[in-house]
Amino acid sequence: MSADVNSAAPSTGGCIVLTTTDTQDHANLIIDAVLKQRLAACVQTLPIQSAYMWRGEIRNEPELLLILKARRVDWDALCAAIRAAHSYETPEIICLDIASADQAYLAWVMNRGG
Repeated sequence: MSADVNSAAPSTGGCIVLTTTDTQDHANLIIDAVLKQRLAACVQTLPIQSAYMWRGEIRNEPELLLILKARRVDWDALCAAIRAAHSYETPEIICLDIASADQAYLAWVMNRGG
């Protein structure tokens, strides 16, 4: 039996959104924007080291990774809110649909933490 590569994985309606930024102050602007607008239930922040190409040059810099727990239906508004609060010219904004999650936690995310 072969897997159908065109079939989508089941979705819970929840998603994880990733973005990075350069300072805690910039991270706080993004966090405040998405939480005040109830576009995310939770935001986690982790220090990371990023190596990447930018305008033909290799860059290697410390950043903060923001992990946002959100509803997939809020993706467009969430993306716009992140972009509006972001300091980067081309911010990383990636959405990962949640295929499976603890039901109590997922209910909390879908209620946007409230």
